[in-house]
Amino acid sequence: MPQTPRKLGSKLTAILIAYLVVAVVAVGLTLLISWQLEGGAAAVNEMGSQRMRSYHIALLIAEADAPGADRARLAQAARAEVAQFERVLADIERGDSSRPMMLPRNADIRSRFDALKREWNTAMKPGIERLIAGQDGALPLAEYLRAAEAFVARIDALVLAIEHDISDNTRLLRWLQFGLIALSVIGTVSLIYLMYLLIIRPVTSIEEGMRRMEAGDFGVRLPVESRDEFGALAAGFNRMAAHLQELYASLERRVAEKTRSLEDKNQELATLYEIAALLSQPAALDNLCRDFLRKLISRLSASGGAVRLVEADTGKLHMFVHEGIGTELVEAERCLERGDCLCGQGMQRQHPSIHVLVRRPYDKEPYRCREAGFATVGVFPIRFRDHALGVFNLYFDQPREFGPQQRFMLETLGQHLGIAVENQRLIAREKEMAISEERNLLAEELHDSIAQALAFLNLQAQMLQDSLAHGEADQAREELAHIREGIQESYDDVRELLVHFRTRMAQADVESAIAAALERFEGQTGIRTAFGQSGVGMPLSPEMQLQVMHIIHESLSNARKHSGATRVEVDMQRGPVYRFRVRDDGKGFDPHQQASDLHVGLRIMRERAHRVGGTLQVDSRPEAGTEIVLTLPVLQEQAA
Repeated sequence: MPQTPRKLGSKLTAILIAYLVVAVVAVGLTLLISWQLEGGAAAVNEMGSQRMRSYHIALLIAEADAPGADRARLAQAARAEVAQFERVLADIERGDSSRPMMLPRNADIRSRFDALKREWNTAMKPGIERLIAGQDGALPLAEYLRAAEAFVARIDALVLAIEHDISDNTRLLRWLQFGLIALSVIGTVSLIYLMYLLIIRPVTSIEEGMRRMEAGDFGVRLPVESRDEFGALAAGFNRMAAHLQELYASLERRVAEKTRSLEDKNQELATLYEIAALLSQPAALDNLCRDFLRKLISRLSASGGAVRLVEADTGKLHMFVHEGIGTELVEAERCLERGDCLCGQGMQRQHPSIHVLVRRPYDKEPYRCREAGFATVGVFPIRFRDHALGVFNLYFDQPREFGPQQRFMLETLGQHLGIAVENQRLIAREKEMAISEERNLLAEELHDSIAQALAFLNLQAQMLQDSLAHGEADQAREELAHIREGIQESYDDVRELLVHFRTRMAQADVESAIAAALERFEGQTGIRTAFGQSGVGMPLSPEMQLQVMHIIHESLSNARKHSGATRVEVDMQRGPVYRFRVRDDGKGFDPHQQASDLHVGLRIMRERAHRVGGTLQVDSRPEAGTEIVLTLPVLQEQAA
């Protein structure tokens, strides 16, 4: 079984933990011995105080026996000393870790202390209490003093034993400290040596190998001396060196292969770029498809090609354009059913298909393209998103295979062609929609102006005919005057419509167009005009300028026909939002009871404003004039 590699980090961690454990144990031992030394020294100090306290008790008892002494005070002091003696004995026996104070853990010292305590409890303390109390049977003072001397000698022996133990512990502490110094030196040397073995030497070996490899020696190999990261790095270096040696040996062959691959990719990218640029140009759809085929035929050395588009209603596949194929093949495959022949079947596939017609199983089928002399035909879908718009074909006189990269390129070109086809269709539909909308607007304006005027003239002509038949000359002259007014009004409407539908934004900006329109309006009607502008903003698009001018023309027309105004003002405010205000000082109107032709005119103006994403507000009251405000969010329109 292969051995599990040991991580370098694990090795270093284990070494450092072992070193740390040894250091912590050594330091802990020194701390423990130091703590014991402090406790023993405190015990020696307290036992010395006990010796002095024994003498002090004897002195107090001797003073109490002297004539004239204050026996009660001295007896109380002697009892206090006895109590203090017992408390100190108890503290020494129990120990105090906060000071610290303790007896050494020595059997001889413990036995001496226990004998001292027994002698105190059985002999010294009872004798002292009898002497203080003056009871019968008490020892004479001289004998108590001799007993106290013997008791103090035992205390001295205990203190001496504790001092000997402290001396031994001090010696042990010194040796431990020497051991710590030796451990520090040996540990440091060991760590340096281990770092050299584990890190420095492998790094030096790798550095030497890299220097030799930079010099061109690809035969260099590193010794694999461990199973850690450096061992894995050395093994990887050896594999890299072997691979580089192999690469260097076959460098010219690989460079040639890569050069050919890059040339193929560059050619494919150039083809994609050239055809994408071609399809983005504005041109008729048949010209785009024909140029598309010519580029592909030239790039791929094909013998011919064709673009077939599907009819949306019937699903039939029609040959739209073709290059390099015979008339018989064109006539035979001008219109194919879905699923018919190779091209009809290609409509049902999602990916390109290459058919080598001289190989099995194609050699047994009567394909028309093979009968035309082609050995290979490629069928590539033309798609827009998920919709199949048709296929394009490439024909080759010789058997031809396509790699995955070429298939992908041709599939991508089919998607680009699909986008171009769909864009042409959308442009055509947009033109049809624009023409339809303009025709509807023209019909509405003709109906609301000239048609109504002609109906009025027809009615007046009938009334004139009746007046002439009845010989009513005055009535006939009045009706004739009405007819002349109607004709003049129709003439003005026709001129205004001509101005509307000849409007083109040839001016550099909308300001010049508005100023020219107001100047022309004032010259035709005699109504004074004023134009003001303020602010800065992005210029309007041509479509927005055109609709703005139509709305302003309609506003001026309403002022001429309905308001009876003597002055018209137009204000333009630029900015992220454009605002156009048209105000007149005419008679105004009630928006809820306005005339039908004015109502239609306002509706047309709102439709024009909505077409470019704007809003139209009309503010008018009878005898208070009219204000029309057009608002255009320019920045939003350009972002959309």
